[in-house]
Amino acid sequence: MEVGSKLYLFDFTTCDMKEINVYVVSEDLPKVTNILRKHNVGGMAFYEIDGRGRRKREEVPEMVRSYMTGRKVTQEYAKRTKVETFVTDSAAKEIVEDLINTLGSASDPRGVVFVKEVSSAYELGTKLSGEAILTAK
Repeated sequence: MEVGSKLYLFDFTTCDMKEINVYVVSEDLPKVTNILRKHNVGGMAFYEIDGRGRRKREEVPEMVRSYMTGRKVTQEYAKRTKVETFVTDSAAKEIVEDLINTLGSASDPRGVVFVKEVSSAYELGTKLSGEAILTAK
């Protein structure tokens, strides 16, 4: 592919990849990790977040400077873990189905999953692109 006067060894074609973002109760991180490992996902990132959503939050004892006040408060934000990964288009549906069937229930939802299209991906330095960058070396 030639752009201006430079020659590039790759093109900007559409990849068949998905980005999966999973927001879960922090205790469920090992289950999410096992599901991704089961589907041979090459990499993932996770971090603790504070957020709020549709789930009702329970009252907890109020603490001020390490002392209990005796009152109960409903915290506006809850602790969750966000997991991000990129997978092949063909693996995304199975991974999401496993997450839905393994985590939570209708009476106790444990998180949410978002799936996004990824148009292209490139590994820095190697000139690999697309699905080739998703597999472990």
